[in-house]
Order: sequence, then C-alpha cells, then structure tokens
Amino acid sequence: MTQNRPGILARIGNTSLVELRHLVPRGSARILVKCENENPTGSMKDRMALAMIEAAEADGRLKPGGAVVEYTGGSTGVSLALVSAVKRYKLDIVSSNAFAREKLDHMRILGAALHVVKSESGRMTAELTHAMIERARVIREETGAFWTDQLKNADQLAAYRAMAEEIWTQTGGRIDGYVQAVGSAASFRGTAERLRERNDKIRLVAVEPAESPVLSGGKPGAHKIDGIGAGFVVPLWKDGVADRIEPVATEEAKAMALRLAREEGLFAGTSTGANLVAALKLAAQLGPGSTIVTLMCDTGMKYLRGFGEAA
Repeated sequence: MTQNRPGILARIGNTSLVELRHLVPRGSARILVKCENENPTGSMKDRMALAMIEAAEADGRLKPGGAVVEYTGGSTGVSLALVSAVKRYKLDIVSSNAFAREKLDHMRILGAALHVVKSESGRMTAELTHAMIERARVIREETGAFWTDQLKNADQLAAYRAMAEEIWTQTGGRIDGYVQAVGSAASFRGTAERLRERNDKIRLVAVEPAESPVLSGGKPGAHKIDGIGAGFVVPLWKDGVADRIEPVATEEAKAMALRLAREEGLFAGTSTGANLVAALKLAAQLGPGSTIVTLMCDTGMKYLRGFGEAA
C-alpha cells in the first residue's frame, strides 16, 4: 500500500499470514490464514472501501466535502465509515437487522447515517439484498451522493490483486491452493486471478452457503453467514475463475469458527468458518507437502452476540 495516506488509512493491508497448528489433521496439506482482522476496522473490507473511494476521488466522481451512499451487510459499511470519517465525507448506509448488531453500532459510532431494512426472517435472502439496493438507489437520487455500489464496482479489484501479491510474497511463491467465500465476488476474483497469473496450477476454490448455492446452479435460500451469499449470481462473479465451488452450511461454518477460536486462538466470524471447512477438504485432497491459503475475513468481535449462546 502507498505511504502517503492520512493517519489510520496507512495501516490498511500488509496483514500477517499464520499457519494453523491444531485444526489440520495429519496427512493433510498445511493451511495458512491471512489475518485480515489486522486491518483498522478488523475486516478485509477496509481494502475495498479505500480502493473504491480513492478511484472516485481520482476521476472526479467524489469531490471534497461530498457524500457517499452504500448498501451492506455490515463490514463494507464499517470500512466505508472509517474511510469517510478520515476523509470527511458524509455517509449514508443501508443495512438490515439480519446482520450483526455490533457492525451496525460500529457504523453509527464512526458517524454513518444508518437506514435499516427489516428482514422478516432475520436471515439473508435475495429479496432483502434487492430491497437494500433499491433503498440505496433512492438515497443516491435524492441526495446526489456518490454510490459506491459494491456489487458492480470493479474499482475494488485492484485492492485484492494487491492482497494476492502480499500472499505470493509471504509464501515465497509456494502456494498450491486458495480458498475463499464469495460475497460481492470482487475479493475472490481479484485475488484468484492474480494468483493464477503467478502460477496457473494453483487450485482456486470459491465457497458459498449450502442453503443458497446459486453460484453452483442451485436455488436461492435464506442463511446466516454474514457477508456472503447474496442469493443471486452477483455481477462481478466470473465463470471459470474458480476450479470448484464448495457449499458450506451455516451451522457447519459457525461450528468451525468456534473450533478456530478454541483450538488456534483465532476468533473470527462465520464466513471465516466457511473458508476453513472448505480449506480442510482441499487440504485432505492435496495432502502433505502442499500449501493452502485462506482468509480470516474479520474479527469475531463483530459477532459476539451471535456466538454468545454457543459459548
């Protein structure tokens, strides 16, 4: 990342890569976790929020003293709230009660104006995503704000190409597999495409909720894995990038996130749990001598209420 960014924004990126010591069975490939919880808001989304804002500043879509609007399951909103606070932009965020309350509180604390769309089931669905997008569109039309529009905004790909370069450098180019859950698809696509440019033999596995397996041709459904599984094939998804799409159920992902905390001391959310479920399957297939990288997408401190009942 560049060194001329103001204050805390200079701390985005260059996160650690940590090898798992206890979760991985003997006879499997080793698994390295990219600790995106080290970013200022505790999430990988800091990378894409900064990339989208800087691109809009560079081409004049966002001017000094301007306003920003976005729809989000939470982490993108928190990251945009951080960047907007530092850069002095007014921010309107459309979110929902389907997502972790901690994220909503964090956005408010950083100064975002929050617009909450109610979810009837308290779960993520395609209908909820579309309702949030429509609310953001109306706010944009009413206020003239710059709409980051994360499901369509390709500016964020650059942030994840940079993350892929970090991974390549940290592993010394010794990486055989990469596993990541898909939300907007920008992070998986940007990282995977750059890794494949480096070595076209790297196995690339995308992860989606088993309850809503739309990327693999299934029907949309409701799930509780924050930040992934929009319920439809998102615009930035690109067929052919992933070698395989791995479905992981919400309860499976949550159980694995708890194991990660209790066996490795890494406390992350359910999307990270989903990453680990899929990474362990790939590790068993590739076997000893291979190296797999996956993401710790964010800190589990964003989900304390959700994990409290299982503690």
